[in-house]
Amino acid sequence: MFALTGSQRVDLVFATALLCWADCSPSQQDDLAPLEVKFHSLDFRNVLHWKHPHKAAKHLTYFVQHKIYGDKEWSDSDHCQGIPKLECDLSQATSDPREWYYARVRSNSSEGFSSWVLSQRFYPQWETSFSPPQIKLTVTGQTITVQIRPPRTPLRGQKGSRIRVTKLQKLTFRIYLMHDGVEEEIHEMDSCSKDLVIEGLHPKTTYCLQALSVTPRSGRKSLRSSSTCVNTH
Repeated sequence: MFALTGSQRVDLVFATALLCWADCSPSQQDDLAPLEVKFHSLDFRNVLHWKHPHKAAKHLTYFVQHKIYGDKEWSDSDHCQGIPKLECDLSQATSDPREWYYARVRSNSSEGFSSWVLSQRFYPQWETSFSPPQIKLTVTGQTITVQIRPPRTPLRGQKGSRIRVTKLQKLTFRIYLMHDGVEEEIHEMDSCSKDLVIEGLHPKTTYCLQALSVTPRSGRKSLRSSSTCVNTH
């Protein structure tokens, strides 16, 4: 062991400060990093959004990667490499609603790449919202039969048709029956029921119906559908 002189100690502190400044200080590119990277999900359409950095010009492009929680390697997100827009549809890459996912984004400019900005952990089954179902009404005398068409995901099945959300998430549907703008009855049906029969209505009367989707476990509700009106006979 040997002791440092006063001047040697000053030189050592100065050199350490220089190294820390070079390695630890934010780069100019980090001023161009995207802001508020997060998922928005409706009917399992899982779209990553971010905001343009405050100090940046408008010519930035963005690169997106994703992975399943626990995986070591990141995957480049298809169709989201060098894009100018501020979103990336990751529905196909995050198609298992019971998995946890991460995504990250970085920007590129004439000065190079920014650092990666990470999203929060995303769990589709808990975090997606749902659209209201569509309703089809059939009138027979003073009876209205309600058929429910659940919202569909952007995912496609083997035959190419879009998969209904009820294949991935259990839902119930709440139906509101109104006459002269006043709610008369509220009915509920689950996704396994084919239709709802409302009997004993007044003849020659206009009834309007609305429906919404409910997630039973959490109680989350969609907006109501637009009114569909029919006349009894």
